[in-house]
Amino acid sequence: MLRLPYANQELFEHWLEQHFPEKKDKVLDRIRAVRGGKLNDSRFGSRMRGEGIFADQVTQMFHVTARKAGLTEEGPELSTAAFRRTASAQFTLEL
Repeated sequence: MLRLPYANQELFEHWLEQHFPEKKDKVLDRIRAVRGGKLNDSRFGSRMRGEGIFADQVTQMFHVTARKAGLTEEGPELSTAAFRRTASAQFTLEL
């Protein structure tokens, strides 16, 4: 979800006004709809998620798209096989 903390709010609103004046109000209203009426919600746990019907729709679309792309909830299996240790734990600085 889009967050607009601090000066980013004014910058983004100005950018919308310049490039998409006819859509500015709709875009800002959608952001407010997922942010409890504000353009930014700094509460831990809700910052990157959002709330309400539009946030739920984005979540559902993400899950459908991830499933179609073959992505799983767990993500890929991680391995350290491609990494190697250097000869010594301490690097030297040659001047």
